[in-house]
Amino acid sequence: MQAKGSKLLASALSEAAPTPFWTDRPERPSSTDPLTTATDADLAVIGGGYSGLWTALLAKERDPGLDVVLIESGLCGHAASGRNGGFCAASLTHGLSNGVDRFPDEIGDLERLGRKNLDEIESAIRRYDIDCDFERTGEMEVATAPHELEWLRESHDAAVDLGYRSELLDAQGAQQMVHSPTYLGGRWDRDGVAMLDPARLAWGLRRACLKKGVRIFEGTPVQRISKTQGALDLHTPHGEVRAPRVALCTSAFQGPLAKVSRHVVPVYDYALMTEPLTAQQLESIGWAGRMGLGDASYRFHYYRLTSDNRILFGGYDAIYHFGSKIAPGLECNEATFETLAQHFFQTFPQLDGLRFTHRWGGIIDTCGRFCAFFGSAFKGKLAYAAGYTGLGVGATRFGAEVMLDRLWNLDTERTRLRMVRSRPLPLPPEPLRSAGIHLTRWSMARADAHQGRRNLWLKTMELTGLGFDS
Repeated sequence: MQAKGSKLLASALSEAAPTPFWTDRPERPSSTDPLTTATDADLAVIGGGYSGLWTALLAKERDPGLDVVLIESGLCGHAASGRNGGFCAASLTHGLSNGVDRFPDEIGDLERLGRKNLDEIESAIRRYDIDCDFERTGEMEVATAPHELEWLRESHDAAVDLGYRSELLDAQGAQQMVHSPTYLGGRWDRDGVAMLDPARLAWGLRRACLKKGVRIFEGTPVQRISKTQGALDLHTPHGEVRAPRVALCTSAFQGPLAKVSRHVVPVYDYALMTEPLTAQQLESIGWAGRMGLGDASYRFHYYRLTSDNRILFGGYDAIYHFGSKIAPGLECNEATFETLAQHFFQTFPQLDGLRFTHRWGGIIDTCGRFCAFFGSAFKGKLAYAAGYTGLGVGATRFGAEVMLDRLWNLDTERTRLRMVRSRPLPLPPEPLRSAGIHLTRWSMARADAHQGRRNLWLKTMELTGLGFDS
């Protein structure tokens, strides 16, 4: 029976292209020319993902006369920003529970600023006419094991205390919303998450930057940074940018500033995309609200409907490679794809026979506190933000505001936050880094299999403020 199951999974995956669904489209923009000379700018942005694009765009909104240069090693949006699940969350802290645990005294302010940030993302999408299928659907977290029901209740109570529209569902209620026999209950956050097409958002922000006059040089890696006469020089293979202010937005990729990489590890996350569902298949699963879905396990899955009624299904495995290795060959992991396919059909057995059209992976910039941290270097001439841990679709815009505030020495509500002023503990060097991460992953899997009970290692990690997540 197991062999037959493996053959069926192999058949479902047999035609899945090993490339992100979102960027596998003819409307993918052509690259701009690389930098081939020396140039000056008022602000230089390193990195063309969401973080860098928002920073450049917001800088031009604050001061249209500012000369902004953005440098990207590949194509804007080609990495995490173009291959994630498209969950645009209001949370700045990787979920309410993590925020309450780490910043209890300012969680109300963080949540208010996060909701405001999501509203401003929606406003920008409309203002710049970005066609990215933005839907303010909310998200439902589901329990697939009995011990997770109490976790959902705690999250629900915290949300209600803050005045949010949270709905706690029993097994019947959750299964009425989305027809899966695995659901034992659910919590629907009606307002805190929007769904969107991540690549089209990145391409739309890129287009808006260009229209605002941002000079974008793609195919241009920054090799090192040096100080010079009150400014910084960014050295690339064929040219330099000199600017008095620099925003470093390289996410999980190790940029030219080593101090950031001590706090960030690149974790590979994987996803599948199905073929479009028929009307009958859609009816069999319900899902009329089109909200994003995720389960409450330590090793969780996330899934959502696209505008053409495909299902993206990802998560569960969060894989770290020794030495923080990043390589194109690591973006495909056939064992993980088969595991995800197995879990997909366990979640939706009524979709037996459905096939996957795409399979892919990408890196997440996780850190010990699971949410973004901020800092500066070169006596304040450079600002950075990193460690979004999978929730960067929304939080990167807030991070861009923080970096701009700091580069212009502005005293704002954002810069006064303890979340902004503090940083997570640095992660240990190899081989301790790899050993600790693998022990944490093993402990999380064990907790999922033993009613959520954390072993001594997970309890110790919690006490020290360290963790591992995606």
